[in-house]
Amino acid sequence: MVWTWRFERQDGTQVEQPGGREEFPGQGDAESWIGETWKQLLEDGVDRAVLLDDEREIYAMSLHEG
Repeated sequence: MVWTWRFERQDGTQVEQPGGREEFPGQGDAESWIGETWKQLLEDGVDRAVLLDDEREIYAMSLHEG
């Protein structure tokens, strides 16, 4: 299993991650990473992050506070 994030704008279009897609060995690693980087992602134009287990969508979350 490979855990990754897909990044989207509010209109649903995908935002490519600079430097390619990060891969994580587990869900906790992926969640720790997003916890450390979400503010930079928001500045880079990402509104929403979708956690994927291989290609299966686990959940989506807004990067906007509130």
